[in-house]
Amino acid sequence: MLRCIAIDDEPLALELLEDNISQVPYLELVGKCNNALEALKFLQEHPVDLIFLDIQMPGLTGLQFIQSLTIKPMIILVTAYEKFALEGFNLSVIDYLVKPVPLERFIKACNKALELYNLKHKQVASKEDQPDYFFVNVDYSLQKIDNADVQWIEGLKDYIKIFLKSSSKPVITRMSMKSMEDILPAARFIRIHKSYIVSIASITSVRKNSVFIGQMELPVGENFKDGLSSLTNKNG
Repeated sequence: MLRCIAIDDEPLALELLEDNISQVPYLELVGKCNNALEALKFLQEHPVDLIFLDIQMPGLTGLQFIQSLTIKPMIILVTAYEKFALEGFNLSVIDYLVKPVPLERFIKACNKALELYNLKHKQVASKEDQPDYFFVNVDYSLQKIDNADVQWIEGLKDYIKIFLKSSSKPVITRMSMKSMEDILPAARFIRIHKSYIVSIASITSVRKNSVFIGQMELPVGENFKDGLSSLTNKNG
Protein backbone atom coordinates (compact mmCIF):
# COMPACT_ATOMS: atom_id res chain seq x y z
CA MET A 1 0.00 0.00 0.00
CA LEU A 2 1.12 3.53 -0.78
CA ARG A 3 0.41 5.90 2.09
CA CYS A 4 -0.79 9.18 0.56
CA ILE A 5 -2.14 12.61 1.47
CA ALA A 6 -4.21 15.09 -0.55
CA ILE A 7 -3.54 18.84 -0.38
CA ASP A 8 -6.01 21.35 -1.85
CA ASP A 9 -7.58 24.55 -0.55
CA GLU A 10 -10.89 23.86 -2.35
CA PRO A 11 -13.17 21.55 -0.30
CA LEU A 12 -14.89 20.13 -3.40
CA ALA A 13 -11.55 19.37 -5.09
CA LEU A 14 -10.39 17.66 -1.93
CA GLU A 15 -13.53 15.51 -1.87
CA LEU A 16 -13.02 14.51 -5.51
CA LEU A 17 -9.43 13.57 -4.78
CA GLU A 18 -10.53 11.47 -1.83
CA ASP A 19 -13.11 9.70 -3.99
CA ASN A 20 -10.55 8.94 -6.72
CA ILE A 21 -8.03 7.68 -4.18
CA SER A 22 -10.64 5.36 -2.66
CA GLN A 23 -11.04 3.66 -6.05
CA VAL A 24 -7.35 2.75 -6.35
CA PRO A 25 -6.79 -0.45 -4.32
CA TYR A 26 -3.11 0.12 -3.52
CA LEU A 27 -3.60 3.66 -2.14
CA GLU A 28 -4.26 4.44 1.52
CA LEU A 29 -5.35 8.01 2.25
CA VAL A 30 -3.78 8.88 5.60
CA GLY A 31 -4.44 12.62 5.61
CA LYS A 32 -6.16 15.59 3.96
CA CYS A 33 -4.83 19.13 4.21
CA ASN A 34 -6.35 22.46 3.20
CA ASN A 35 -3.02 24.21 2.68
CA ALA A 36 0.70 23.59 2.36
CA LEU A 37 1.62 24.74 5.88
CA GLU A 38 -0.83 22.26 7.36
CA ALA A 39 0.73 19.57 5.16
CA LEU A 40 4.25 20.42 6.35
CA LYS A 41 3.19 19.86 9.94
CA PHE A 42 1.48 16.58 8.99
CA LEU A 43 4.61 15.30 7.25
CA GLN A 44 6.69 15.94 10.36
CA GLU A 45 4.55 13.47 12.27
CA HIS A 46 3.51 10.87 9.68
CA PRO A 47 5.37 8.81 7.05
CA VAL A 48 3.97 9.37 3.55
CA ASP A 49 4.84 7.74 0.22
CA LEU A 50 2.80 9.90 -2.18
CA ILE A 51 1.34 13.41 -2.19
CA PHE A 52 -1.48 14.70 -4.40
CA LEU A 53 -0.86 18.43 -4.51
CA ASP A 54 -2.66 21.51 -5.80
CA ILE A 55 -0.51 24.44 -6.99
CA GLN A 56 -2.49 27.65 -6.50
CA MET A 57 -3.05 27.89 -2.75
CA PRO A 58 -2.92 30.84 -0.35
CA GLY A 59 0.21 31.32 1.72
CA LEU A 60 2.55 28.74 0.26
CA THR A 61 1.97 27.54 -3.31
CA GLY A 62 2.33 23.91 -4.26
CA LEU A 63 5.60 24.56 -6.08
CA GLN A 64 7.02 26.48 -3.11
CA PHE A 65 5.90 23.61 -0.87
CA ILE A 66 7.89 21.11 -2.97
CA GLN A 67 10.99 23.29 -2.83
CA SER A 68 10.71 23.54 0.96
CA LEU A 69 10.83 19.77 1.50
CA THR A 70 14.10 18.22 2.67
CA ILE A 71 12.76 14.67 2.31
CA LYS A 72 10.50 14.41 -0.72
CA PRO A 73 7.83 11.76 -1.06
CA MET A 74 6.57 11.09 -4.58
CA ILE A 75 4.37 13.95 -5.78
CA ILE A 76 1.54 14.15 -8.31
CA LEU A 77 0.40 17.68 -9.09
CA VAL A 78 -3.36 18.16 -9.53
CA THR A 79 -4.16 21.67 -10.74
CA ALA A 80 -6.47 23.76 -12.90
CA TYR A 81 -3.52 25.41 -14.64
CA GLU A 82 -1.48 23.90 -17.46
CA LYS A 83 1.13 26.68 -17.44
CA PHE A 84 3.06 25.29 -14.48
CA ALA A 85 3.72 21.87 -16.06
CA LEU A 86 7.34 22.49 -17.05
CA GLU A 87 8.23 23.94 -13.66
CA GLY A 88 6.51 21.02 -11.99
CA PHE A 89 8.47 18.41 -13.95
CA ASN A 90 11.69 20.32 -13.25
CA LEU A 91 10.92 19.60 -9.59
CA SER A 92 10.77 15.86 -10.40
CA VAL A 93 7.06 15.31 -9.88
CA ILE A 94 5.66 11.93 -10.94
CA ASP A 95 2.86 13.39 -13.06
CA TYR A 96 0.93 16.58 -13.77
CA LEU A 97 -2.87 16.32 -13.84
CA VAL A 98 -5.15 19.11 -15.04
CA LYS A 99 -8.59 19.44 -13.45
CA PRO A 100 -11.09 18.03 -14.05
CA VAL A 101 -9.17 14.75 -14.01
CA PRO A 102 -10.78 11.67 -15.64
CA LEU A 103 -10.52 8.60 -13.42
CA GLU A 104 -8.55 6.63 -16.02
CA ARG A 105 -5.97 9.45 -16.23
CA PHE A 106 -5.79 9.57 -12.44
CA ILE A 107 -5.16 5.81 -12.26
CA LYS A 108 -2.45 6.07 -14.93
CA ALA A 109 -0.60 8.61 -12.78
CA CYS A 110 -0.99 6.40 -9.71
CA ASN A 111 0.41 3.43 -11.64
CA LYS A 112 3.53 5.49 -12.41
CA ALA A 113 3.98 6.13 -8.71
CA LEU A 114 3.49 2.47 -7.85
CA GLU A 115 6.05 1.35 -10.43
CA LEU A 116 8.62 3.81 -9.08
CA TYR A 117 7.89 2.77 -5.49
CA ASN A 118 8.32 -0.91 -6.32
CA LEU A 119 11.53 -0.24 -8.25
CA LYS A 120 13.10 1.71 -5.37
CA HIS A 121 12.14 -0.89 -2.77
CA LYS A 122 13.36 -3.73 -4.97
CA GLN A 123 16.77 -2.05 -5.29
CA VAL A 124 16.99 -1.47 -1.54
CA ALA A 125 15.97 -5.06 -0.80
CA SER A 126 18.49 -6.35 -3.32
CA LYS A 127 21.34 -4.48 -1.61
CA GLU A 128 20.24 -5.53 1.87
CA ASP A 129 19.73 -9.16 0.92
CA GLN A 130 23.03 -9.61 -0.92
CA PRO A 131 24.98 -12.29 1.03
CA ASP A 132 28.59 -11.91 2.18
CA TYR A 133 29.54 -15.21 0.55
CA PHE A 134 29.10 -17.27 -2.60
CA PHE A 135 29.39 -20.92 -3.66
CA VAL A 136 31.48 -22.42 -6.47
CA ASN A 137 31.75 -25.93 -7.85
CA VAL A 138 34.95 -27.66 -6.76
CA ASP A 139 35.55 -31.41 -7.23
CA TYR A 140 31.85 -32.29 -7.59
CA SER A 141 30.80 -30.31 -4.54
CA LEU A 142 29.87 -26.72 -3.69
CA GLN A 143 32.48 -24.79 -1.75
CA LYS A 144 31.44 -21.75 0.24
CA ILE A 145 33.72 -18.71 -0.05
CA ASP A 146 33.40 -15.57 2.08
CA ASN A 147 33.74 -12.31 0.16
CA ALA A 148 36.07 -10.98 2.86
CA ASP A 149 38.44 -13.93 2.31
CA VAL A 150 38.98 -13.20 -1.39
CA GLN A 151 42.14 -11.29 -2.38
CA TRP A 152 42.03 -11.54 -6.16
CA ILE A 153 40.64 -13.69 -8.95
CA GLU A 154 42.43 -14.75 -12.11
CA GLY A 155 40.68 -15.90 -15.27
CA LEU A 156 42.10 -18.75 -17.36
CA LYS A 157 39.91 -19.39 -20.41
CA ASP A 158 36.95 -21.41 -19.03
CA TYR A 159 38.32 -21.54 -15.48
CA ILE A 160 39.06 -19.07 -12.72
CA LYS A 161 41.47 -19.15 -9.79
CA ILE A 162 40.25 -17.58 -6.54
CA PHE A 163 43.12 -16.53 -4.29
CA LEU A 164 42.21 -16.48 -0.61
CA LYS A 165 43.72 -15.02 2.55
CA SER A 166 43.02 -18.25 4.39
CA SER A 167 44.76 -20.62 1.97
CA SER A 168 48.12 -20.85 0.19
CA LYS A 169 46.44 -22.65 -2.70
CA PRO A 170 43.84 -20.97 -4.94
CA VAL A 171 40.37 -22.40 -5.42
CA ILE A 172 39.94 -23.44 -9.06
CA THR A 173 36.47 -23.66 -10.58
CA ARG A 174 34.93 -23.76 -14.03
CA MET A 175 33.32 -20.35 -14.48
CA SER A 176 33.63 -17.27 -16.68
CA MET A 177 35.01 -14.00 -15.38
CA LYS A 178 31.76 -12.29 -16.32
CA SER A 179 29.75 -14.71 -14.17
CA MET A 180 32.16 -14.18 -11.29
CA GLU A 181 31.95 -10.41 -11.68
CA ASP A 182 28.14 -10.55 -11.55
CA ILE A 183 28.23 -12.50 -8.27
CA LEU A 184 30.64 -10.23 -6.43
CA PRO A 185 29.39 -6.97 -4.81
CA ALA A 186 30.58 -4.03 -6.92
CA ALA A 187 31.26 -1.96 -3.80
CA ARG A 188 33.94 -4.43 -2.64
CA PHE A 189 35.54 -5.70 -5.86
CA ILE A 190 36.88 -4.11 -9.03
CA ARG A 191 37.88 -5.59 -12.36
CA ILE A 192 41.29 -4.27 -13.40
CA HIS A 193 41.99 -6.50 -16.42
CA LYS A 194 40.17 -8.97 -18.64
CA SER A 195 41.88 -11.66 -16.53
CA TYR A 196 41.82 -10.09 -13.03
CA ILE A 197 39.29 -9.01 -10.41
CA VAL A 198 40.66 -7.75 -7.11
CA SER A 199 39.31 -7.11 -3.65
CA ILE A 200 39.41 -3.36 -3.04
CA ALA A 201 40.22 -3.95 0.63
CA SER A 202 43.24 -6.08 -0.32
CA ILE A 203 44.88 -3.45 -2.55
CA THR A 204 48.02 -2.11 -0.89
CA SER A 205 49.20 0.25 -3.65
CA VAL A 206 48.49 1.33 -7.20
CA ARG A 207 50.80 2.38 -10.01
CA LYS A 208 49.93 3.58 -13.49
CA ASN A 209 49.73 0.09 -15.00
CA SER A 210 49.75 -2.13 -11.90
CA VAL A 211 47.87 -2.96 -8.75
CA PHE A 212 49.72 -4.46 -5.78
CA ILE A 213 48.31 -6.87 -3.24
CA GLY A 214 51.22 -7.17 -0.85
CA GLN A 215 54.15 -8.27 -3.02
CA MET A 216 51.88 -9.56 -5.80
CA GLU A 217 51.79 -7.24 -8.82
CA LEU A 218 48.79 -7.50 -11.14
CA PRO A 219 48.48 -5.72 -14.50
CA VAL A 220 45.84 -3.08 -15.22
CA GLY A 221 44.21 -3.43 -18.65
CA GLU A 222 43.81 -0.36 -20.85
CA ASN A 223 40.01 -0.69 -20.88
CA PHE A 224 39.86 -0.79 -17.07
CA LYS A 225 42.04 2.20 -16.19
CA ASP A 226 39.13 4.64 -15.94
CA GLY A 227 37.36 2.47 -13.37
CA LEU A 228 40.50 2.21 -11.28
CA SER A 229 41.10 5.97 -11.57
CA SER A 230 37.57 6.63 -10.29
CA LEU A 231 38.34 4.43 -7.29
CA THR A 232 41.69 6.03 -6.44
CA ASN A 233 40.39 9.58 -6.99
CA LYS A 234 37.47 9.23 -4.55
CA ASN A 235 39.55 10.58 -1.71
CA GLY A 236 41.64 12.85 -3.91
